[in-house]
Formats: sequence, C-alpha cells, structure tokens
Amino acid sequence: MLPLTLLDYGVGNIHSLKKSFEQAGAQVTVETEPSRILAAKALLLPGVGAFGKVAAQIAPFRSELKARLEQGLPAFAVCIGMQILYESSEEGEGEGLGLFPGRVRRLRHARLPHIGWNSVEHEGRGPLAGVPSNAYLYFVHSYAPSECSDPCVATTDYGGRFAAASVRGKVWAVQFHPEKSSATGARIVRNFVDFVSRG
Repeated sequence: MLPLTLLDYGVGNIHSLKKSFEQAGAQVTVETEPSRILAAKALLLPGVGAFGKVAAQIAPFRSELKARLEQGLPAFAVCIGMQILYESSEEGEGEGLGLFPGRVRRLRHARLPHIGWNSVEHEGRGPLAGVPSNAYLYFVHSYAPSECSDPCVATTDYGGRFAAASVRGKVWAVQFHPEKSSATGARIVRNFVDFVSRG
C-alpha cells in the first residue's frame, strides 16, 4: 500500500480527497509538521485555501520542500495545491514553490468563481493517461495558471484558456477536483497511485 502524506494547510475539508486516494490503494497520513512532510515517501497537496495563506504556511520550509520535489519526491497537487507550485499569484502575496514557471492569474470571465463541469483538452500524458480528450471534470476556482506551454499537459477554456494540468518529473498537478469528478476523477487518482507504486 502506497504511503501518502497529505499536507494539511489548516483550512477546509480534506476528507473527500483523502478518501479518494485511500480507495485507490494509498495509506494517507495527514500532516502539518514540516519535518514529517519533508520525510514523506509521496506527497498530496490538497485543493482548499487561498494562495497567500498557503504560501505563508509553507514559507518556513519552502526551499527544502522545493528541493525535495526537484530531487524526485512524487507529489499530486489539486487546485490551490497546483497553484502554489507556480512562482506567484494575483490572489495574494507570498512566494509559491516556483517548481513550475509563471504566475497564477484571475480568470477572465464575468461569472466567478468557476464552479461545475468543464471539458479538458489533453493528449493523455501524466494524470490524464487513459482519459478521453475533452472529458468533463469538476472545477471550483477563480484563479488558475495562465501559462499553457510546458509543463502544462492539459487546458480548459473559461474566459480564456488556462492550464488544467501540469507535470514535471514525478510531480503531477491538476486545477480541477478529481475527488469530485466521478469515475473519471477516480481514474486520475488511480493513475498517480499506480505511477508511484511502479517506482
């Protein structure tokens, strides 16, 4: 069983995300202690919170966490978890991890937040392996990475295209919520658990 450490930002409900990974065969431990987070075998960055607060939460161990991810620590990031992997955000102050280049921007749409199902264009890389292109996944957000070049592997349109998934090495990040995306989301979660388990 894959040991997976969920980095708890101290806000919001993480139960459904934790449960979805447990159903896929992971043993999930919730952690706030930096030393235990940095010692993780695999990491889960959940999708609840605001950029500034999350940036402040990880600031004391930001450089060490970035180094671990660059050295090959497997990680799966959801929504704000994906955004914190970028350099900065229009949503709030503080530094992201900078693992992905670029800035997170407010969506250019009259109706925000973007809530509900939207199609995702991709070529089956990383988390989207085995998922039909233009599959519908569930989003809840007002900000997203606007850069749609590498490391972006999937895009969605809502007032303009934005990165719906990005991959660098063993770090997989998605802007949508797989735990709310029915069977397709469950497939994406299993993809990561299988990917890490294979080594």
